[in-house]
Amino acid sequence: MPKSVSLIRPTADTPFHIDFEWWQQRDRDWRVYLRNLLCETHREQFADLAATEQFDWVDPETAEVRRVDGLLHVLMTHCAQQPEFLDERSSVVDSIFRLLLAHGNAPMTPREMAARLNRPASTLVRLLSGRRVYRGIRPVGRGNA
Repeated sequence: MPKSVSLIRPTADTPFHIDFEWWQQRDRDWRVYLRNLLCETHREQFADLAATEQFDWVDPETAEVRRVDGLLHVLMTHCAQQPEFLDERSSVVDSIFRLLLAHGNAPMTPREMAARLNRPASTLVRLLSGRRVYRGIRPVGRGNA
């Protein structure tokens, strides 16, 4: 089946998120990358990379019950909330990835990201709208091209 290609170019107002299915479809070991982002407190807890425990989590706003990955959950709800998580010395791609994690992977536009990362929105748009997908950061609703 041919890949779908979008003719719509993202803008500074296009919402982006981390598409974790993108990681899995490309056999990327996303758990290793995420483990490296854990705070010291949780690195020991997740030292066994084979542990892929999932548990039921209740969304505090919608009361919806979802199965969540334990590593990803603790990363977004604790580690990404630590002041040192958003490091100004990180690459632009890593900074965007960390920012999205810190916001619970809620969609953000390059304009919103730029304000938080102190970088020009035009730079983020150029980076995120190219043919290459970095760390699964994709426009919301984009197909698996």
